[in-house]
Amino acid sequence: MIDNNDGLRDVTEVLDALPSYRHPLPGHDVLIEHLDTLVPRIRALAGMAPCLPLDSVVLLSPVANPGKLIGAPVNYQRHYEEVRANVALHHDNPIAVIERAGVFLKATSSLVGSGEGVRIRMPDRRTDHEVELALVIGRQASLVTRDRALDYVAGYCIGLDITIRGPEERSLRKSPDSYTVLGPWLVTADEIPDPGHLGLRLSVNGDVRQESSTADLILGVPELIEYASSFYTLFPGDVILTGTPAGVSPIQPGDTIAATIDKIGTMHVHVHAG
Repeated sequence: MIDNNDGLRDVTEVLDALPSYRHPLPGHDVLIEHLDTLVPRIRALAGMAPCLPLDSVVLLSPVANPGKLIGAPVNYQRHYEEVRANVALHHDNPIAVIERAGVFLKATSSLVGSGEGVRIRMPDRRTDHEVELALVIGRQASLVTRDRALDYVAGYCIGLDITIRGPEERSLRKSPDSYTVLGPWLVTADEIPDPGHLGLRLSVNGDVRQESSTADLILGVPELIEYASSFYTLFPGDVILTGTPAGVSPIQPGDTIAATIDKIGTMHVHVHAG
């Protein structure tokens, strides 16, 4: 748990309250499934737990075991326009609006936390940053309507959807190890009642590359949950990356990415050689 003074409270012992399982193990994130029960315990324990400086720990992904990582392609109009206009971004792949293209899946093995960093898998290929609001599903959801969709959200994180440019399918180019960064922590849904008006910003080595607001999403959070849950059941811990605004550009080893979203905070992510 993050302290107001930018420290971290170690509340690990609340995990003892989670149920134990035998094989076959659940295919979803058990902590997220029981988050509503754990939050009061976490808050009660936090006042007594030691406060650790953030720079003394490595921040892992706040969701450890998502069953699905779901991406929303070209979900900002200006990004859609920049992709269509630049062959270095689309490589003659068909570029359709999200309502036509639909969502896509990323490998869960691509997931890391902000403290682990990105490792460039193919240094001879262009690799780009994409900052996105990430939502985490809190309970099983199928055929959910947009007017009820926010009831199924456990919380929100900052997401980086790292992308190799090229002619291959999106899911392949976005799924190498470390190419989904989630962090720096999970902010519970009660702290962000309206995810549709959050500013987001990304800089590389201090140079601002992306700056927008979730108000500019083509399909907002409720619509994305409605759309995804119309095709498959969503489970606790499933993550939906809501799409990136214009300004995507290359990264390389040695870079430091700073990604910020209102009401969540900022995460700093280092880029390493593979």
